[in-house]
This record gives sequence, structure tokens and C-alpha cells, in this order.
Amino acid sequence: MKVFKFGGASVKDALGVKNLLSVINKVGHQDTLVVVSAMGKTTNALEKIIDDYFKEKDKTPEGIYELKEFHLNIIKDLFEKNSFEIEKRIHEIFDEITNFFNSNKSPIYSFVYDQVVSYGEILSTTIIHHFIKFSGIDNFWLDSRNCIKTDDYYRAANLNWELTQKNIKLQVEKDSLIITQGFIGSNSNNFTTTLGREGSDYSAAIFAYALNATSVTIWKDVPGVLNGDPRVFQNTQLLNQISYREAIELAFYGASVIHPKTLQPLQRKEIPLYVKSFENPTKTGTSVSKGKAIEPNIPCYIVKKNQVLLRLSSIDFSFIVEKNISYIFSLLHEYQMPVELIQNSAISFSVCVNNKYKRLEELVLVLRSKFNVKVIENVDLYTIRHFDKNASKFIHSFKKPILLEQRTQETAQFVI
Repeated sequence: MKVFKFGGASVKDALGVKNLLSVINKVGHQDTLVVVSAMGKTTNALEKIIDDYFKEKDKTPEGIYELKEFHLNIIKDLFEKNSFEIEKRIHEIFDEITNFFNSNKSPIYSFVYDQVVSYGEILSTTIIHHFIKFSGIDNFWLDSRNCIKTDDYYRAANLNWELTQKNIKLQVEKDSLIITQGFIGSNSNNFTTTLGREGSDYSAAIFAYALNATSVTIWKDVPGVLNGDPRVFQNTQLLNQISYREAIELAFYGASVIHPKTLQPLQRKEIPLYVKSFENPTKTGTSVSKGKAIEPNIPCYIVKKNQVLLRLSSIDFSFIVEKNISYIFSLLHEYQMPVELIQNSAISFSVCVNNKYKRLEELVLVLRSKFNVKVIENVDLYTIRHFDKNASKFIHSFKKPILLEQRTQETAQFVI
């Protein structure tokens, strides 16, 4: 069985959905499981609806209505006069969203987030399943929440591998075309959980691992894995081959093409991962597999924007030793603050973090009970793999102060 994954950019409108159909027709769809993300900016729209629910509830119905119209317009372009059945189903899904908000008693943002944001993938796969069927190709819609089982760590749930593999093997019918959702799963109480932003790649790897797939192909709006994000860096180049190890390193530092957790299960079973362009599906793209570490051997540039640099120092000028560092990391975990870079000296500790769960104020309040804390927001973290002199010159060309710098044999990182 092959596993395909299509991201939100590839199905952002009716033309994108038609192109998905064209791609699977060109490369073959027998014995294929297709993992799909939410359409376009749907996840962002749902996040805005959730924020309104917690801050300005009267705006929530308007956001829901606008998102429903967005999906209904895509349906009209796809089905023309044959849209009654799918329109009815889309109305039912949006009724479920409204009913959740009306009945919810939980004040926990992360719980509400997972229950609502997950509908983006439910909507996209429902539309795509019906369109492929409408186009004359039999396919099955699979609810990945019935397959992928996790713990209760909302927004970044941890997988129950044993139960997940069992469920997938029972529910996925081989020799068929299966349409399912990325990003989402469920816990032991059947509440929806999510696997972290960009977690659809991880979903594809989970299904591939459980099914012993022959390959995973991620269809993107770029020709493959580039040595930098073309939206940020100029003159980027295609990487033809990357080893699993090198790809994991790039993913760890934030390369946006591949999700950090995606590669590990694929490496364990040596399942090749291909990253290809959905605009040119017959071109080779990038292969992530056994082989050369990287080809061609050139610097790779990664940036994480809007990070937070925390500088901690001891109040009484005592050493920051293992006990202090352990306490700091326990707080970073408790307040869901992903760590991007750390550096420490005898009496200070600097850490660059991602405040994606909006809990920075809570964390700093607790830290200040034991440390002097300086907070620098809206910094950018640049990482260069296989750096050389020209790559270092690139960083200094910004003419901004370097707040933190760290180098190893293969990697240089700069907080700017």
C-alpha cells in the first residue's frame, strides 16, 4: 500500500481538489491511503473562532458562517447542480460545531481547541471523498479518530502505538482507495486530540508504519525539499537526496517541509519518503531514504520567527546547577513551552522558546519567584546546517544585533 499526504495549500480551493484528483489519476490510486489536511487557511479561521469564543462570544456565529460559506462555495464549483447530498452533510458538520460551543462546559483552551480545530480535516476529507466518488472512482472515507489513539495532552498528543496499529490494521481495507484525515486522533474517552501543528505528515507516517507501506509521498507546492524556504530565502536549491538522519536533524531545527516526528517511524521500517510537487507530479522531487547524508552538499537555512528569548540569572549570584536547570525544564514542560535553543553559564541560563500556546505570562510569573528574568519577545531563530563562510556572512548581512549565538561542527544558530 502507498500513502499520500496532501497539505492545505494543495486543496485550498476547488481547483486544488480537482488537481488532487488529477495527481492520483496520473500516478495511480489502487491500494492507496490518502491523508488530507484542512483546506487552505481553515485551521487559522477555526483558531480565530475559538479565540472569539473565549474573548468575544458574540463574534463566534459570524466566524462559523463565513467558514461555512467558504466550503459551500468550493462545493458549488466542484459539483455544480449535483451538490445536494454533500451540502447537506456540510451543514450537519457546522451544526455539530455550533452545538459544541453551545453545550461546552470546559474552560480549558487546549481541550476546546482540539474539539473544534479538528473539524477542518473532517470538512476537507468529506468534500474530497464525495468529489472523487462523483468523478466515478470508488473510495472509502475513514475517520482517523477511530484509528489513531493518544493520551490527553491536547494540541500535542502522544501516540498509543500499540492500540493505534491494531485499529489501523482492523479498519483499513487494502486494495482500495482510502481518504482520511491528518493531524487528528482521539483519547481513551473518545475526545478528539491533535498531533501538533503540521501533524498531518506525522499521521501519514503512522498509517504507513502500521500498514508496512511501500512508500509515503508528501505532495507540496514546492518541487521537493529545498535548502531553505523560498518565501524567506533567495536562490534556494532542490535537495535530491537526504538520509533519514539528516532529515531528522533538519526537521528538529524547524525545516517546514517535513514534520519532526514524521521521520522516526519511517526510518525504523526503512519506508522511503518522497516530497514532490503537486503541480508537476511526474518529476522526481526529493527522496528521504537510506543513502547519502545530503546531495548536493550545500548549506541549509531554517528560520523560526516570533520566538521568545528568556534570560534567567540567579537572584543571589549563586551557581545555576543541575537542580536549577531541572526545575526550569519542568516548568517549560508544565507550561507547554517548546524549547528551541539553550545556553548556560555559571550564573545565567538563556533559552529560546516558542510561545505557541500563549502561556508565557504564566511561566514568567512563576520563574520570577526564583530568578531574575529578562524577556525579549519577537526574536527570530536562524539555523544553518552545513554552514560555511558565505552562510555566516548571510547572517551578518541583517545588520541586527545577534542576541545569542551557538555553533557545533555541523550547525550554527543565531537569535536575532
